[in-house]
Amino acid sequence: RDADILIVDKPAPLPSIASARQDSATLENAVYACLGCPADFVYRPVSRLDKGTSGLMIVAKDAHIQHRLQALLHTPEFIRTYQAVVEGCPDDDCGVIDAPIGKEDAASIRRIVTASGKPSVTHYRVLKRGKTRALVELVLETGRTHQIRVHMASIGCPVVGDFLYGTEIPQLPGRFALHASALTLHHPMTGDWLSLTSPLPASLATLLD
Repeated sequence: RDADILIVDKPAPLPSIASARQDSATLENAVYACLGCPADFVYRPVSRLDKGTSGLMIVAKDAHIQHRLQALLHTPEFIRTYQAVVEGCPDDDCGVIDAPIGKEDAASIRRIVTASGKPSVTHYRVLKRGKTRALVELVLETGRTHQIRVHMASIGCPVVGDFLYGTEIPQLPGRFALHASALTLHHPMTGDWLSLTSPLPASLATLLD
């Protein structure tokens, strides 16, 4: 067991963080139990995944490690790779979506591509083309809220099952077809390279059939 970080393969739909609105299981509570319910427990996720997204997350075991890892996010020393099943298919086999993202309005949780938004860059590569859907690999150059979901919807290829930016489907109750599939990073203390992968859940892979 690593003394500095905990790497978690989060299922969906499981919230990453406990809150007053969450009266069911959360990843935060699971990590607390995994670490033996210490009295001084502080939950320190380095980044978060939406409730409807599955896959790899890193939790720091102290504030120093959390700060060091967050400083490396979106650099060559900390790369997060995602896979998504999307409706339709991008025209090109690979490409870059460079489109600023901002809030739709003050009261909404939705984000939109807007000239007044913050710079947002997503790299994509088509892994497999189906009849009406595609499996796409994505790497974030920036980390805006809902970035992959907004960017893919903006090019006409929303993530399958995305209730906010596409269409919810009964095959994916409470989640959508987005999975954090790989992490590559420098360990914040040892300097060793870590490379971890999580396979695409079967419930998402079958959406291409």
